[in-house]
Amino acid sequence: MNKIYSLLGLAAKSRNVVSGEFATEKAIKTGKASMVIVSGDASDNTVKKFSNMCDFYGVSMFQYGKKEELGHAMGKGARSSAAILDEGFTKTLTKHLEVSEE
Repeated sequence: MNKIYSLLGLAAKSRNVVSGEFATEKAIKTGKASMVIVSGDASDNTVKKFSNMCDFYGVSMFQYGKKEELGHAMGKGARSSAAILDEGFTKTLTKHLEVSEE
């Protein structure tokens, strides 16, 4: 669990992640997002919105953690969504997220 938040923190420090609904949506639509993480306690509407958007634009999406934990890992307030912009971070995070789902 901590490994995922650590990676999110590193991605935030290297400016390879954007967070918040508006910034995440913009990153997906402009083709900059290589992966999206939506918090597990996000509203059904938010989950559906990003799920449909990610399907349409071919971006992988995971649900993980809570809003406060997701935001805290990136040094921000509560965030329900984040888009990873770097392929390297995406590969590593995907590996850890797939293990956490099992």
